[in-house]
Amino acid sequence: MKITDTVKYVGVNDHEIDLFEGQYVVENGMAYNSYVVIDDKLTVFDTVDARFCSLWIQNIKQVLNGKEPDYLIIQHMEPDHSSSINEFMAEFKNAIIVSSSKAFTMMKNFYKNDYEDRRIVVKENDTLSTGLHTFTFIGAPMVHWPEVIVTYDAYDKLLFSADGFGKFGALDIEEDWACEARRYYFGIVGKYGVQVQSLLKKLDGIEVKGICPLHGPVLLDNLAYYISLYDTWSSYGVESEGVAVFYTSIYGNTKKAVNYFVDEVNALGVKVSVTDLARCDMAEAVEDAFRYGKIVLATTTYNGELFPFMREFINELVERGYKNRTIGIIENGSWAPMVIKKIKDAFENSKNITFSENNVSILSAMNEEDEVKLEKLAKEIIG
Repeated sequence: MKITDTVKYVGVNDHEIDLFEGQYVVENGMAYNSYVVIDDKLTVFDTVDARFCSLWIQNIKQVLNGKEPDYLIIQHMEPDHSSSINEFMAEFKNAIIVSSSKAFTMMKNFYKNDYEDRRIVVKENDTLSTGLHTFTFIGAPMVHWPEVIVTYDAYDKLLFSADGFGKFGALDIEEDWACEARRYYFGIVGKYGVQVQSLLKKLDGIEVKGICPLHGPVLLDNLAYYISLYDTWSSYGVESEGVAVFYTSIYGNTKKAVNYFVDEVNALGVKVSVTDLARCDMAEAVEDAFRYGKIVLATTTYNGELFPFMREFINELVERGYKNRTIGIIENGSWAPMVIKKIKDAFENSKNITFSENNVSILSAMNEEDEVKLEKLAKEIIG
């Protein structure tokens, strides 16, 4: 794939994988991206998952047409991007690895070799010239590992963005970028919003004509849209207007209350997203919770605690720094409802969380009085 006259795509698609990082469902597979920059000196950006190493090296050889690469730039040491390093270095015996100091430490730990005699260690604002191209290395620690660097190419004005601006899905499948990029971001990078904001500030004022991530498509058009979404996500801002409802229900009574509440919100002309936490992709649920500014949590007391799926969901949110949101609560319990207290306790250390005043407590099954309470909650939550 041609990106510019001098930058070529040599990555691979993975349709063998079912769970990325052992937890994220990827029905449309994954792309492991790698790039070759053709210049006086030939440069390869990052490797691919070891299962596709042979195909990747074949792609490189096809692009270089008999020539050999001079540099291998490693921006991120997760194995899906680094586990073909040893094979690359054995194949191209004159190549030099360019990476951060922390990356070389990880390299030794992962692959028993840090290539001390074939490496260049770079830090913030160091540069590497290969002829027409000058690469500037920008530190991106904890986006989303500590060793990460991203690279700016002044010649083509491309940003090689490591895992930033990545998404789930192989490149031979057409699908909406934002949905799977959002799920990828909040699942994998979401905890590190402060660090992403720091990186965006470093890039402010730099002319970028294209973004080359390690997962997902190369972004060459409408960059303001993608950068704006990343800014919203990493600042924990609100992307979509409306209300997101997340619930669990054992015998259907909590679900009936949720349906009544949703009908009330819809009648007031507000969009509602509804998720059954026992039957959903949890990563999709987390994505929606960060997408909306107002959420409602509805669940039952279970063994004196939150129902397990709700407990897991809230843990996922808190772990990722959930904040700047309004939360309404619908609880159900047959003899000792504890949900409202437990949910408030779970978010105790979360920043800028506002709980609704009209939270609803149901005893076993909804009655007319509960309907009135749900109507009040609906009016309050939409403001």
